[in-house]
Amino acid sequence: MSVVSRHFVLAAGGTGGHLVPAFALATELERRGHHVALITDERGAAIPGKPASLTAHVLPAGRLAGKNPLGWIKALRSILQGRSMALRLFESFEPSCVVGFGGYPALPALLAASTAKIPSVIHEQNAVLGRVNRFLARRVDAIATAYSEVDRLADKHAHKVHLVGNPVRDEVLKLRDQPFPAFTADGLLRVLVTGGSQGARVLSEVVPDGLAMLPPALRTRLQVTQQCRTEDIDAVRSRYAGHDIPAELGTYFEDMAARLADAHLFIGRAGASTIAELTAVGRPAILVPLPIATDDHQAANTRDITAAGGARAIRQAKFTAVELAKQVQAIAQNPDTLATAAHAAWNCGYPNAVKDLADLVESFGGAPLMDVISMARSLSAQNDEALAMGGGK
Repeated sequence: MSVVSRHFVLAAGGTGGHLVPAFALATELERRGHHVALITDERGAAIPGKPASLTAHVLPAGRLAGKNPLGWIKALRSILQGRSMALRLFESFEPSCVVGFGGYPALPALLAASTAKIPSVIHEQNAVLGRVNRFLARRVDAIATAYSEVDRLADKHAHKVHLVGNPVRDEVLKLRDQPFPAFTADGLLRVLVTGGSQGARVLSEVVPDGLAMLPPALRTRLQVTQQCRTEDIDAVRSRYAGHDIPAELGTYFEDMAARLADAHLFIGRAGASTIAELTAVGRPAILVPLPIATDDHQAANTRDITAAGGARAIRQAKFTAVELAKQVQAIAQNPDTLATAAHAAWNCGYPNAVKDLADLVESFGGAPLMDVISMARSLSAQNDEALAMGGGK
């Protein structure tokens, strides 16, 4: 059956956590023959990974935060200006559905969709419904979630919820069917350490010393790859050298998917994209939730994978070298324990997330051409039925 091309608008805040799943959905919808546009802010438009065919529209969007009334007035003006610009875009682009991925830059587009009575869907990447998505929940037609349990999601919206998971990049998803890297009692233990796109200072301060406290039989087999802040990298390199632990350091790794494929153990933050990739590939982890994350959502993100046995979570206040060494030894000293944890993480993954989200989005707001085709098929079926009845007399 031929595919009817439709138009979709995706709206996402200017961080990788919001934009990575938006990029994945855009790629899938374009693969299905649709046209997709992106609404974001200047920061979002500059984030690497945007499909070349995806046109980005930068709209003003204020942040309704703080206690300064003048700041709220300024933010509200920006939101209303962004909504007006989004409405003009919708008049020319005629989207069948608008999909929001959270963040304040998504707010004007979703408000415009509500005003124009265009079907809308929001996707929540975290295990706590974000502030913008919380505000929009009553206005949208569907709420797609990445976790079976989402905090701050009102019971009255339960009928709108669809569990789809969190879309990940194609190059990561392709690793799902590859076996866990061989890990033997005398082989290398490859550890990948990241703290998000900018690295995390606490990881730079704790991880080298923690790994150095491992028993010699484990410590001498370490091979570390760590992402650091630019200002921390020399000090981290000195620490690893002092502990005689081989470590490759960088401020950014373009081939992160390949490094994840090689890793036996991940140490890092618990952002939504990180958890999605760990569970897509099946990698054991020691997670240190960001303590200042809004509504403590990173801690909530760890619930499923830790309950399944695929990861261990350490609150930052208790993230010491001694505690890290203890947890690494518990999960990695025995090859069978590490492999079991990897499989548990794998079982938490949602490999069909982007396809399920695309199916959900496609189910809303058929384009006029689709309506014409549906009406033509209905009339054709009626004519066939009439002919059949007439032939039977």
